[in-house]
Amino acid sequence: MKFEDIYQFFQDPPPTYLNKELAVCYVLWVLLGGESYGTELIGRLESEYPTYRLSDTVLYSALKFLEDQAAITGYWKKVEGRGRPRRMYQIRPECRDQALDLARLWDDYTMRGDKQAI
Repeated sequence: MKFEDIYQFFQDPPPTYLNKELAVCYVLWVLLGGESYGTELIGRLESEYPTYRLSDTVLYSALKFLEDQAAITGYWKKVEGRGRPRRMYQIRPECRDQALDLARLWDDYTMRGDKQAI
């Protein structure tokens, strides 16, 4: 390791992987805007928040948690331009207030992270 490596690390830090708690908040944040499916959730995170990543394992664990808590529902749908049907997820209407509350945590977390990066 050299000093240049340390400077490079801070100039171009590696991505931060979301844990399950953050993934739950992120998923709800997205689903408040409309239904989505797993691959789309991961791609959207990487494009809208380039410093964050989400593994399949953590994502599907978060989705299972939300389904088990009856906060979201899932159903199969053929998506235009995609080969096989996708499992689409949406927020259950009776859980919308809690989803809003948890989505705010995602907003707060990402805003705080952006300020720390400056």
